[in-house]
Amino acid sequence: MRRRRAEKRPRVPDARYNSVLVTRLINTILKCGKKSVAERIVYGAINKIGEKVKEKTPLEMLQQAIENVKPKLETKSRRVGGANYQVPLEVPHDRQEALALRWIVQYASSRKGTAMTQALAAEILDAFNNTGAAVKKREDMHKMAQANRAFAHYRW
Repeated sequence: MRRRRAEKRPRVPDARYNSVLVTRLINTILKCGKKSVAERIVYGAINKIGEKVKEKTPLEMLQQAIENVKPKLETKSRRVGGANYQVPLEVPHDRQEALALRWIVQYASSRKGTAMTQALAAEILDAFNNTGAAVKKREDMHKMAQANRAFAHYRW
C-alpha cells in the first residue's frame, strides 16, 4: 500500500427515521448536490411502501429488500501470466450494502415512464419479494463467481 487509508467518517442518521440506511439511500440517489430533491424522492418512496403494505413498517421492508439484494460473492479480474482470470472473492459488508443500494437506485431510474419516487418504491417492493432486476443482478453475480471458482486459488 503506497498511501495511508482514508479513515471512515461516522455516518449521520437521517432526520425523519433516524436511520443510517436511509441516509445512505439518499446519498446514493443524490445528483449534483441536490440533497432536498433526493430526500423528497426517498421519503416519498418510503411513504408509498407504507401505504401499499400494512403488516410491516416501511423501514423493515427497506432493510429486508437490501438484505435480499446484497451480494455475498463477486469476481475481480486478475492478470496472471498474460491471461486474465475472473477470481471469485467474498464481498466486504460495507461494499455489499453499497452495491445493493446502487443497484436498486440504478434499476429504479431505468424504469422509464414512471416518476422516480414510484419507481424506487416499486424496485424496493420487488427486492423485498425477491423479484426484480436488482435481485437478478445479485443472482447473476453469484452464478459468475460459482462458474469461476476454479480460479479461487489466484486470490491474494
